[in-house]
Amino acid sequence: MDPSDQKERRVDREDQQAVDEMRARCFSPALVTAAPWEGFCFAGHEIRITEAVDCFGAVVWPSALVLCYFLETNAKQYNIVDKNVIEIGAGTGLVSIVATLLGARVTATDLPELLGNLQYNISRNTKMKCKHLPQVKELSWGVALDTNFPRSSNNFDYILAADVVYAHPFLEELLITFDHLCKDTTIILWVMQFRLEKENKFVDRFKELFDLEEISRFPSLNIKLYKAMKKNRRSA
Repeated sequence: MDPSDQKERRVDREDQQAVDEMRARCFSPALVTAAPWEGFCFAGHEIRITEAVDCFGAVVWPSALVLCYFLETNAKQYNIVDKNVIEIGAGTGLVSIVATLLGARVTATDLPELLGNLQYNISRNTKMKCKHLPQVKELSWGVALDTNFPRSSNNFDYILAADVVYAHPFLEELLITFDHLCKDTTIILWVMQFRLEKENKFVDRFKELFDLEEISRFPSLNIKLYKAMKKNRRSA
């Protein structure tokens, strides 16, 4: 068998195994409840997430599951215990909840209209279960960054982002926000599902400011997981 074919088959097997494991972490309520929710098992906890189907930002997308799975299964290499972590585009809060349960100091951010549901999910799933109480803050990409997140006080060890690039007109503002929140040693863990040509162009634009490394891929989901750091960063 050609070596490239062997590699492709190995990638397909690993992809299928990981996707099956992620899907096994999801469950639904056995009975119909007044407030519908979806269940997930990560970091040794049962997590119940309330979604809002009328809003793209308040739905659990596959990229969020990929990032949760990665944080848990790579906890030694990417140790976020006691680290300052910010999630942009937190949506339902699943990723921020998992990061909190894994021991991080988490700030979950999103648009103002999503904060109520985000705060509800985070509170119900982390109260009395976490080392550090997570914060929920408004963050509109590219808006009032110096006021709400002054560079002098940004001390984030990790930026988490799941499926923040899609068909919206704020890609340049998103890039500005990534750059603003990063210090020289900040690690970005960013999961993206590729759907449109816009997304490929954003990756090229992103590479102008950041060193980008693909560290995992899930071909069956058309998802890639990246690690990124600022270009021309000073030595630690």
